[in-house]
Amino acid sequence: MAEAGLSRRHLAQLALVALGGWGASAILRGLTPLGVDVAANPTAQAALQDPDAPRAGPPDATLAVVVFGDYQCPACRFASPALHEAVGEDGEVMLIYKEWPIFGALSERSARVALASDWQGIYSDFHQALMAEPRRLEDTVLREVAEAVGGNWAQIETDLASQRQAIDRAIAHTRIEAFTLGLAGTPAYLIGHRLVNGALSLDEFKSAFRSARAV
Repeated sequence: MAEAGLSRRHLAQLALVALGGWGASAILRGLTPLGVDVAANPTAQAALQDPDAPRAGPPDATLAVVVFGDYQCPACRFASPALHEAVGEDGEVMLIYKEWPIFGALSERSARVALASDWQGIYSDFHQALMAEPRRLEDTVLREVAEAVGGNWAQIETDLASQRQAIDRAIAHTRIEAFTLGLAGTPAYLIGHRLVNGALSLDEFKSAFRSARAV
């Protein structure tokens, strides 16, 4: 019984140490700018000005945010509502979307359909709807989601064929950018001059916007 009691005390002490470490880490994260400075990186600067990538936001936005994501990525799906809420509250952020399908065939297909939807002007709505879609992203689901946000599925299929080379180039270009930037996976965000890997909360997105503008 003495050993059991000692073990419980040790476990309690370890829990307190771990909790204290997590708290200190959270505090430090809140006090320091998120991500790394890539102001001198030409790939980052080109991505922030990419005229061919789907985008959403005011043309006179004071901050550009590049989003690298995959529709089957759990962290991407977790962070997407917080990102768009932060952008909506800010009102002066331009989102530039980069389709980076790394989770297999369904991710690849979803990314291609999303890019094709941009020719109908529904990309942003389609993107957010796919990030919130709980079902497996088969074509029947992609079609339902596209039509739910006002898209024409027949036109998407036409654009998938007629714009195939452009879609191929867009995805290949994003893969090169991700490799060149050293991204570990999705999601990743280029928030002005700062590159952030991993999902962020609403408050963290807001903090990252402020840090990016404070230059």
